[in-house]
Amino acid sequence: MRRTRVKICGITRPEQARAAAGAGADAIGLMFYEPSPRFVTRARAAAVCAVLPPLVSIVGVFVNPEPREVEAVVEGLPVDLLQFHGEEPPELCAGTGRPYVKAVRVRTRDDIVEAAARYADARALLLDAYHDALWGGTGRRFDWNVVPGDAGHPIILAGGLTPENVADAIRFVRPFAVDVSGGVESAPGEKDPESMERFMKEVASVEAGERQG
Repeated sequence: MRRTRVKICGITRPEQARAAAGAGADAIGLMFYEPSPRFVTRARAAAVCAVLPPLVSIVGVFVNPEPREVEAVVEGLPVDLLQFHGEEPPELCAGTGRPYVKAVRVRTRDDIVEAAARYADARALLLDAYHDALWGGTGRRFDWNVVPGDAGHPIILAGGLTPENVADAIRFVRPFAVDVSGGVESAPGEKDPESMERFMKEVASVEAGERQG
């Protein structure tokens, strides 16, 4: 079994970035959506990026941005990947020339199938729980049964993941990666180092258990 990658999203301070990298995260997410409690300015994001070790990817997360907002981040920060979490048209997502991930707020299987067709050039689909008032970070799970066996894109599973349920989620969905934010926090925007460590250990336990089996 291949290793499941992990993104810890909503990092707000350098010490959180160090703790996430130290726990073994493959990527961290920086939130450039101002209403979010995990929002970071470009200056704060630069401070976070500066402490990351090599080979930890930096993901810039946006919700319905203006193109100039994305351009400012791409030009000023060493982001490796963009994540669009709103209702952005495909032209905006692809317009920077940077690889991107498209988030899908899932209610039914059709939501995933339609997004896969509409955002054909996305590097992956990030599947999150639907909420009629929030774009993400809801702490809710969606019905994993609706995830197709082959969505035509790598799947990043999000939505209500915690150290307590991430191993079951991986065994059930078999995603390429998992994405966690609130599930490893002591308060919104406050990442808990111990929770991040436990989350990473639970992800690793799936591979270890299947290798032994």
